[in-house]
Amino acid sequence: MNDWPNRDQGYGRGSASPEPEGARVMRHVQRGAAPRPPAAPPRAAVPQQQGYGYDDGYSEGQVYGGGRGGRGRGRDDGYYDDPYDTRPAPNRGRRFKRILVTLLVVVLVWGVGTYFWADSQLKREVDLAKVIERPEAGDGTNYLIVGSDSREGMTAEDKKRLHTGSAEGKRTDSMMILHTGSNGDTLISLPRDSNVEIPSFVGSDSGKKYPATGRTTKLNAAYAEDGPELLVRTVEHNTGLHIDHYAEIGFGGFAKIVDAVGGVDIKVEQPMKDKKSGADFEPGTHTMNGEQALAFVRQRYGLAGGDLDRTKNQQKFLSALANQTATPSTIINPFKLYPTMGAGLDTLVVDKDMSLFDLAEMFWAMKSVSGGEGKSMNMPVSGSVNGNLVWDKAKLQQLVEQLKNDEKVTVSDE
Repeated sequence: MNDWPNRDQGYGRGSASPEPEGARVMRHVQRGAAPRPPAAPPRAAVPQQQGYGYDDGYSEGQVYGGGRGGRGRGRDDGYYDDPYDTRPAPNRGRRFKRILVTLLVVVLVWGVGTYFWADSQLKREVDLAKVIERPEAGDGTNYLIVGSDSREGMTAEDKKRLHTGSAEGKRTDSMMILHTGSNGDTLISLPRDSNVEIPSFVGSDSGKKYPATGRTTKLNAAYAEDGPELLVRTVEHNTGLHIDHYAEIGFGGFAKIVDAVGGVDIKVEQPMKDKKSGADFEPGTHTMNGEQALAFVRQRYGLAGGDLDRTKNQQKFLSALANQTATPSTIINPFKLYPTMGAGLDTLVVDKDMSLFDLAEMFWAMKSVSGGEGKSMNMPVSGSVNGNLVWDKAKLQQLVEQLKNDEKVTVSDE
């Protein structure tokens, strides 16, 4: 019996078949030879890891995502396609930050330079330490702002054009107390013809003490007699209000500031004509230059209320000037800021303790008054004696108490 399977059953061919068995295809194996590495997969499918190839460790082939350092980089992760270039692509956000930082540094340097320049220009000539027997300071800050008829630095042509005359020395042409505090700012005009008592004082130059004699005179006479220190002493003595800072500007500086800001818009309520000051205005809004502005604030004749109307015009103009000067268009524009500051600082005289921050606070407070956030008024008057205006003592006492306590001023000058 034949145990070999039948070829018809599909088991292959055995040696029992009369036909030779077909050759079988066998994989050729060579003993001792290194196996051939598999073909490299497509680049996109290769993970970002160290590849191995025939030249691994000897060449810098890129078959398995090599390149310098063994990592392949494309545009998707922020690098150039060049496998040999590992520099990062331009970063716009970083560039913007660098530009911003550079601009901030420039602005800071410019601001600091401007501050020190302006601070060096201030004429700190008034020594309030010479003022004796001073009232106790209250809350808030009180500035005594003085407009003088100083002609310092003016040429003969300037004096003629501005109708200032050629008088020697200087006198007060306007005086105001500006109170700054948390309950609104208050601007109070002190008429130059106010009747006041000259108290005991120490001479600003001689150092000699002059006793009080009960002498009364016009307020502006105190300045003419012994300058700013006696004026401050007289104001404090007659009001009981402590003066923290003093600021004075002359004719020439006033006109230059107005011209530097391009003129100031003022509404004239009634016809104004005064040959002595040069004022000549019809009712309506006028853009006044330096010459016209000086004539407007100096006019004394032809006003129904005399000196009281004059002080109201001065308040009106100074507030408008501060409002127009303390604006971004002036502050951040060096072509307007430097001429404006230079014009004012040339003739601005302040006390020895006045800083630029104090000066800025003064101007901003005047701006708030003109904007309706504060109050402007004359010193309340009850009558006159020998042609001098007498202050209303009851209203004065109430006003001073409100200012000392930094309360909202409710006193009226009517």
